[in-house]
Amino acid sequence: MSIIAPDAPASDCPICPRLQAFRQANQEKFPSFHNAPVPSFGPTDARLLIVGLAPGLKGANQTGRPFTGDYAGDLLYATLKKFDFASGSYDKRPDDGLSLKDCRITNAVRCVPPENKPTTQESKECLSFLTSELTTLPRLKVMVALGGIAHGSVLSALGLRKSHCKFAHNAVHALPNGLVMVDSYHCSRYNTNTGRLTEAMFEDVFKTVREQIAL
Repeated sequence: MSIIAPDAPASDCPICPRLQAFRQANQEKFPSFHNAPVPSFGPTDARLLIVGLAPGLKGANQTGRPFTGDYAGDLLYATLKKFDFASGSYDKRPDDGLSLKDCRITNAVRCVPPENKPTTQESKECLSFLTSELTTLPRLKVMVALGGIAHGSVLSALGLRKSHCKFAHNAVHALPNGLVMVDSYHCSRYNTNTGRLTEAMFEDVFKTVREQIAL
């Protein structure tokens, strides 16, 4: 099977001036950090795509790999290993030997935003890269949207109105193009500390994913 790699932003992407300026400021403050758009992680023949919001300043923006270096990654990668979507050791480093199995991870916004909050316009500017992920992965079947913004971005990237389906934790949405989207509260420390998301709730999402992939 011939696989076309999804489009990705250039390492010095100038599309969003505010994000570009923030990257440059962080390059001066943290010269050892990745400080560039964070590429997707995982095989391009995966049937599962996990869509997050944006890189964390001292997580993926530091390491250059999605969800690597912060608490969200601790929970996400442990859960992926439990459900056989990952193998190897996760040690918060891009060279820790962790690999994904039938799973790929990307972000709706590829660059770290100030205060972890991209603007609506910045989300729109990055849509073409998410659309590329959703339309060029040849075996893609199920997507997990981590949070309401990722949920809305997936719909927009597929040309659907955000009113097409409402975000709800562990909800399953059959989309017109044959793909299935499963929603989850974001696996952030804030959500787990407040009890909005528990490990059991997060694992329930991936039980649902396994069921959907098996259909």
